[in-house]
Amino acid sequence: MAHTYEELKKKTVAELREIAAGIEDEAVKGYTQLNKEHLLVALCKALQIDTHGHHQAAGANKSTLKAQIRDLKQKREAALSAHDRAQLKSVQRQIHELKHQLRRQAV
Repeated sequence: MAHTYEELKKKTVAELREIAAGIEDEAVKGYTQLNKEHLLVALCKALQIDTHGHHQAAGANKSTLKAQIRDLKQKREAALSAHDRAQLKSVQRQIHELKHQLRRQAV
């Protein structure tokens, strides 16, 4: 039976120990003495499950986002030279949100 990290994380210590009892691996040796946190790591190691959750930015395209940021930087320069604080704040906020999307996509 294939397990996922999220599935194992939701189980109780007793359920995790039952799973560990059926596994012959050095990583789960002494599973009866492990707490949930350590048992979860040991099970993931024994079952070769990735313990890191990966986040995907839905529909984000890196090159498109970077092009939008470049355009907004030009608008920012224009707002700076025109001394338009409202426009400047709006453009900076948009740049910040796009950079945030880029960072989220990289994870």
